[in-house]
Amino acid sequence: MSRSPHRNRSDTPPPAGLLVAAGLSKRFGGIVALDRVDLSVRSGEIFGLIGPNGAGKTTFFDLLTGLSRPDGGTVHFDGRPLPSGQAHRIVACGIARTFQNSRLFGDASALENAMVGRHALCRSGLVASLLRSPAQRDEEALAVEVAREALAYVGLARHGATLARNLSYGDQRRLEIARALTASPRLLALDEPAAGMNTTETDGLQRLIERIRDDGVTVLVIEHDMRLVMRMCDRIAVLDSGRKIAEGTPAEISRDEAVIEAYLGRSYAHG
Repeated sequence: MSRSPHRNRSDTPPPAGLLVAAGLSKRFGGIVALDRVDLSVRSGEIFGLIGPNGAGKTTFFDLLTGLSRPDGGTVHFDGRPLPSGQAHRIVACGIARTFQNSRLFGDASALENAMVGRHALCRSGLVASLLRSPAQRDEEALAVEVAREALAYVGLARHGATLARNLSYGDQRRLEIARALTASPRLLALDEPAAGMNTTETDGLQRLIERIRDDGVTVLVIEHDMRLVMRMCDRIAVLDSGRKIAEGTPAEISRDEAVIEAYLGRSYAHG
């Protein structure tokens, strides 16, 4: 599922990092959601994006994954500009995501939900699908195979036939990750994957995310569970009111005065 690196054909060297956002900005009316944010995520790391509610974290994800268009700035992936506002093409480039709020199809099976993530890579058009052409049948068979592998990878192999709404909350969150993995991403963007989980589920999630990273997928994660973030992330960036106020290792972030004042609080710093 690996891809050959793109060649840069211009005279300008590509930006450093697998994912590079430069001056990324977004307004909603008079509200500045992102204000000239620079961010560089290196290949092979778990990179945390934290900050208070309304800081611009999910807006950053929406711009990155094509659900919204920036008002300014650029995003490069593997040295090439990402197609702005074109979610299906961004998935094809190698970026997949999960969402803060569950977007599973409750009355579909876990296997069917996982297969949805693969469909963005399918080439068969409407006519081929209606006629059940050989190419379309091959793609469908591959989607089933990849979905089964993804379910097994996240620990849901025996739940393939289970309706998504009948899974436990923790398993539903794992299913969302499995669905994203069926797109064979090089970068996985997770939006609050531990939200609502208990300690045991969160510990299991950490092991899963670290395994994903160790298996060659770079991870960008939004998360409010600071225990998880500080244990798991290689580097962290902090947003506040749409601006990046800090970036560094977990140890550096935990000592940063601006971060303590804006987000962590004195009790965390001295805890």
